[in-house]
This record gives sequence, C-alpha cells and structure tokens, in this order.
Amino acid sequence: MHLSDKALVEKIDLATKDYQGDLRTLSNAIGYLLIGRQFGWRPMLLMYDRKSVKNYENLLKFDSKLVMPEIGPLAKKSIAWIAVQKVTNFWKAVKGEIPDIRSTEIAKKF
Repeated sequence: MHLSDKALVEKIDLATKDYQGDLRTLSNAIGYLLIGRQFGWRPMLLMYDRKSVKNYENLLKFDSKLVMPEIGPLAKKSIAWIAVQKVTNFWKAVKGEIPDIRSTEIAKKF
C-alpha cells in the first residue's frame, strides 16, 4: 500500500505538529520518506544505515516496505543500487559485509 499524496502530507503535518527535538532529525526523516518514494526501499537501505531508517520510520510512523516501492523509478540513478546488481546477496551489502557497495551518490544520468 503506497501513500496517496494527501495521506503523505497529512502524515508529515501530524509528525511535525507533534515533534519535539532536533529539527534536523525530523527533516532527515521527511527527506528519507519523500526520496524513498522515488528510489524504493531497497536502494534506500544501501544509502542509509538501518538504525537511521528505523528511527525515521518510528518518528513518522510508517514502514518503508509498505509505503515505498521495492525498487522505484529512480533506483537506477543510485550508484549503490547499480553496484549491488553485481553481487548475489543484497542483505550482506546492506549490512556492509560486501565492501564498496554502500553509497549515497546519485548518478547524473541514467
């Protein structure tokens, strides 16, 4: 189940209204959610550490696997997603057990 644009804005507005703490954490969570809708939850796990993802999900009260596509339309711009296509175990790459896969870099063209 992906969130409609209206439901997404409502979720962000509610979290913002109730939020107390460092505003950068909230803005990082919102950015993760918005960008993740375009890249997908699998590529996002290669760009963000699992602890941050769980923190963002708890803060905004969502599950990445339920509100993001597995692989989004912009996944092919992710350097990490391109690299992980050459390995056999996605979860080992997520955990950092395969060197030189995790990256926050995005390609200019795809």
